[in-house]
Amino acid sequence: MTRAQLEHLIRAAGAITDTQDLIVIGSQSVLGQFPDAPDELLISNEADMFPREDPQRSDLIDGTIGEDSPFELTFGYYAYGVDETTAVLPQGWRDRLIIVSGENTRFVRGSCLEVHDLAISKYAAGREKDLEFTQSLARHTMVNRYTLEQRLAMTLVDDRMRSSILARIRRDFGVPKPQAPHAS
Repeated sequence: MTRAQLEHLIRAAGAITDTQDLIVIGSQSVLGQFPDAPDELLISNEADMFPREDPQRSDLIDGTIGEDSPFELTFGYYAYGVDETTAVLPQGWRDRLIIVSGENTRFVRGSCLEVHDLAISKYAAGREKDLEFTQSLARHTMVNRYTLEQRLAMTLVDDRMRSSILARIRRDFGVPKPQAPHAS
């Protein structure tokens, strides 16, 4: 997906849901902060979004410009209507959203996740495609390990999940696993 395609989806979703403010989560929210992100991060042809003030209207997004819709068949990309529980996100994520708005969105605001918040959600999801995405973010120095660890500390997950995410972060930055103490 390109930034222009994301802007098109924001514009269309705003019109469909009769809102001026959408939240974009998921991998393509990277286009908010990095309009020219590397191609390997832009593989997805969908953008996950919901109306900020009325998330229940997400079903209108799915039904009109969602997967297998005439919109997708025409343009080759689509929007997936979600809600904020779709992703595991650090506390305060709403304060760090990156706004995409302008003539191409007809001034509808698409508030995209800040890249470290996005990465935490991908580490938490833990699917192969999510972990490839986080590896690419780290490889292209689009995220900072220290900031990721801070955001993880602000994320409400159980201890097992926290340990798993921390190990994934450290792997992406080439930090060796701690060695078990040797018995004497």
